[in-house]
Amino acid sequence: MDQSLEFDRDLLRKYDISGPRYTSYPTAPQFHDGFGVADYREAAEHSNGELIPRPLSLYLHIPFCRTVCFYCGCNRVITGNYRHAGEYLARLEREIRLQAPLFDSDRVVEQLHFGGGTPTYLGGEDMARLMAALGQAFPLSREDGREFSIEIDPRTVSRGKVAQLAGLGFNRMSLGVQDFDPAVQAAVNRIQSVEQTAECIDAAREAGFGSVNLDLIYGLPRQTLESFERTLLTVLALRPERLAVYNYAHLPELFKVQRQIRAEEIPDPETKLALLELTIDRLTEAGYVYIGMDHFALPDDELSRAQRGGGLHRNFQGYSTHAECDLIGLGVSAIGRVGDTYSQNLRDLDGYYDALDSARQPLWRGIVLTADDRLRRDVINAIMCHSAVDFRDFERRQGIRFRSHFAAELEDLAPLAADGLVEIDDTGLAVTPLGRLLLRNVAMVFDAYLRDRARERPAFSRVI
Repeated sequence: MDQSLEFDRDLLRKYDISGPRYTSYPTAPQFHDGFGVADYREAAEHSNGELIPRPLSLYLHIPFCRTVCFYCGCNRVITGNYRHAGEYLARLEREIRLQAPLFDSDRVVEQLHFGGGTPTYLGGEDMARLMAALGQAFPLSREDGREFSIEIDPRTVSRGKVAQLAGLGFNRMSLGVQDFDPAVQAAVNRIQSVEQTAECIDAAREAGFGSVNLDLIYGLPRQTLESFERTLLTVLALRPERLAVYNYAHLPELFKVQRQIRAEEIPDPETKLALLELTIDRLTEAGYVYIGMDHFALPDDELSRAQRGGGLHRNFQGYSTHAECDLIGLGVSAIGRVGDTYSQNLRDLDGYYDALDSARQPLWRGIVLTADDRLRRDVINAIMCHSAVDFRDFERRQGIRFRSHFAAELEDLAPLAADGLVEIDDTGLAVTPLGRLLLRNVAMVFDAYLRDRARERPAFSRVI
């Protein structure tokens, strides 16, 4: 596929609307509390019965942070009292013991991700304890092809702790950076030096980590083109295998902590567009490949190879190469995908604790996909991951006539085609280099829940 990009400010302005990020389809606003534990267990049993058992992916949510970052929209708990971590781990281990028997013992965990919060809030002994609990409950892969990743705050780790994480089986890490400029860091309450970050990356490579991702955010308060270019050049000198560069979404009505940010210090829309263009220019000049959405990777990285080979997938952690896995979400607010279902745990700690103290799975809501959901999920995944839809492939696999089945959607794509964002012929749909920054806009055309005008449209972030 063509992995190139073209940047057109006028078109980006025109199509800068709100829309889902499509880490799932249907998206989380369609999950409902009519989905219960019995539905989840039925999905697990059905998945166990497949002729070729799917491997497993585990996501563990560790919600604790010692300090608050003002831009954050994550489900997190700010505390300096480590006792809370012990209370949480006790419940998390109970959930692990409840979930593991639902899945056959021959289903190997090939993917593992610790997210947060700050997973490295946990001390070394507790991290080892948690990994031991997982290893006792699930068969954890030790193959080189496994993807065991953890989100890192470089301010919370030493070289010794990084080495310990490698010894526990982690082989990928993602570091929060956001911006190295001191004025920006002060405005968002995240003071982190280049030296701390570089030492963490050095320690990871020394310990044998195969991949390092850095997170950046454009559109933060006090950010300028000059200051962010300095950050980009510093980051490029560190040469991470992957980069995620997010647009800051200022939603103080949803995330109270963002009220600490002075709105007048946030770059205006034109500056944000310029920051995005600068980011794309610098990263592509340095050899990084645009994967999609906010993600870039070096050409020999697994994500880049998967995209070229047609094996890229999108899930709740972003882009992945493990499309075949069932995803088990563990921890408060965690989301999973088992078979043709999605489910989410309770979002509040008290409810999560009460459920597990009563030996109940802490499930809040979910959804069983219909045949139409599965078809549209397949189409949307093809757009988001490969910027193309092969009509004949879908007709062969799904037993439909694509152009007649999606006649209304293809008609709605006509304005995007006229603007040069997509090309459509009898054999398929291809997103052009001009349209690759607007993948969400193309995917939204196939979203039945957005097409239903009678439904209340949920709030989403803007596409640019």
